[in-house]
Amino acid sequence: MYEKLFSRGRIGNLELKSRIVMPPMGTSMAAMNGEASDRIIRYYEERAKAGCGLICTEVTCVDEDWGCAGFYQLHASSMRYAQSLKKLADAVHKYDTKIFLQLHHPGREINSIYQGKGQIVAPSAIPCPVCREMPHELTTAECEGLVNKFVAAAKVAKMAGMDGVELHAAHGYLINQFLSPHTNKRTDKYGGDFFGRMRFIDEIVINIRMQLPGFPVSVRYSADEFLPDGITIEEGVKIARHLESIGVVSLNVSCGTYETGNTIVEPYFRKEMWKKHLAASVKAAVKIPVIAVNTVKYPATAEKLLEEGVCDFVALGRAQLADPEWAKKAKEGNEKLIRKCMGCMFCFKSALSGMPIICNANPTLGLEELYNEDTLKKDGNGRTIAVIGGGPAGMQAAQVMARRGYKPVIFEKGSELGGQMNIAKLPENKEMLGELVKTLIAQTEDLGIEVRLNTEASIEDIKALDPAGVIVAAGSKPFKLPVPGADKENVSLASDVLLGNVRYENKSIVVVGAGVTGIETAETLAIQGNKVTIIEMGTAVGDPLYPSLKVYYGKRLAELGVEIKTMTRLFEICDDKVVVRNSATAFRGEIPCDAVVFANGVRSERTVAEACYANFDKVICVGDVNNTGLIGDALRDANSKAWVF
Repeated sequence: MYEKLFSRGRIGNLELKSRIVMPPMGTSMAAMNGEASDRIIRYYEERAKAGCGLICTEVTCVDEDWGCAGFYQLHASSMRYAQSLKKLADAVHKYDTKIFLQLHHPGREINSIYQGKGQIVAPSAIPCPVCREMPHELTTAECEGLVNKFVAAAKVAKMAGMDGVELHAAHGYLINQFLSPHTNKRTDKYGGDFFGRMRFIDEIVINIRMQLPGFPVSVRYSADEFLPDGITIEEGVKIARHLESIGVVSLNVSCGTYETGNTIVEPYFRKEMWKKHLAASVKAAVKIPVIAVNTVKYPATAEKLLEEGVCDFVALGRAQLADPEWAKKAKEGNEKLIRKCMGCMFCFKSALSGMPIICNANPTLGLEELYNEDTLKKDGNGRTIAVIGGGPAGMQAAQVMARRGYKPVIFEKGSELGGQMNIAKLPENKEMLGELVKTLIAQTEDLGIEVRLNTEASIEDIKALDPAGVIVAAGSKPFKLPVPGADKENVSLASDVLLGNVRYENKSIVVVGAGVTGIETAETLAIQGNKVTIIEMGTAVGDPLYPSLKVYYGKRLAELGVEIKTMTRLFEICDDKVVVRNSATAFRGEIPCDAVVFANGVRSERTVAEACYANFDKVICVGDVNNTGLIGDALRDANSKAWVF
């Protein structure tokens, strides 16, 4: 199965065991002193063990004065880092996986708080519109000094036993800033025409090749910046040919800069293979191997890219965050068990906080040291565990308990597993959330877990099992704000709208709440032909969405004619209007409408939990019954508590 994906391939003088590449992704898992921590080593090791052919590490600092990308990133700026990097390389090599150290400098796409010397630097004194900080324009001598720092870092990589280096020349970072006419306005030898703009990377590549003969140098670059005066695909092809001519062994094709960020790390409205034309254009122009990201979720998609000759190696980034065993499951034909990236962008939102990345599909991401088969207690001995609720938390807890040797029995009052996810998956572009539901169900079935659907567990039902413990994962329900008129016939819940139990057409509707549920409900209603107004008592719209998703929904709702009123508190619902008050001034206002939809999310429900506490000795609550939140919150809570239950 997937013969091309799991065929051996070559990059330079290296033979790779599969065509799967893990591209660089910042994790904030390195030690604060820049060394490879045990945590980050185990993270990479798990992907190598599963069958990844080549791992390119996260951004690695070459310049501690001006080139730090965060407080917890890998460093290769001196030989003192070689020893910990050697541990990383050795851990990956155990599984016949190759590893490239990615050498990186952010240039203007960072803030000075991270830099040893404070001020950020760039080829030209042009601030990044996202970071909004004026950079120091590098002198010619400073450029030459940075070239030497990249070369010195490559020597550290070789000393550490890395199989090669990848130069990060993509996404608007420093090398990209030299390559692009959008950011390079220099008039010295490092600017001007095409060859002047290539000089900085030329000197890095040529010096590494001269000083480290035979040591592979790969380049990740943006083949299209999607900027009017930036690198276009035509220029990107020209760059590819040039890099091949100076001895680069492979090209890792990406696109975009911080200014066009949703083309780099795509939210769920970007579909698989939407940018395959970029890699295909580059591959047609060069003879060296082409690696490419293409928002791949499914093994069949990766195989298709190889069959069509779009690329030689498929880069799977967030796919391997969501499931470290993506490659193993694909090779074994168990793709239904792969937890697929939902494109929710929470990994990047968490990364922006400076803390280790978090995945809403994978509760053990970054915690591989804590949660692995070696640390899992196999102490169940066939004893029964009652699990109340078949949502994501219930299924995750049941799966952990089954792996521990217990016999979980899930009681689900509905006709299918999935809980609130069966509502959350319904809005436009949320099909990958539906895929997570399918995967959780498939994993539950694969472990042979007993499921009792259409069964609202009574205390007698649970006692009949004589369980070793009870896990309560049924603990939330949608709610209406307690305002006058909330019980009127023209008032409904967002869940009823999304499920199709209530349908409005050509009506004026007020949606209460501008969180994720409110935005998606408003979008659904507007698509159905209604005039929609969202009211929100606070100032935030779209929390906890990643910025690019907030921008997308802002444009999307504007296109659909949805009006958003913040600082607007619902006071009363009448037959043909709602009465509102300004949250700050209490100024009274009215909004004419035919119907009102509450989209305030869900609230914890403790009734089942309290009954279980009163009747059983060993009870834990997981997911929304503790605190309502994201699917990832529920999965992490269930995983950690079931691990030690």
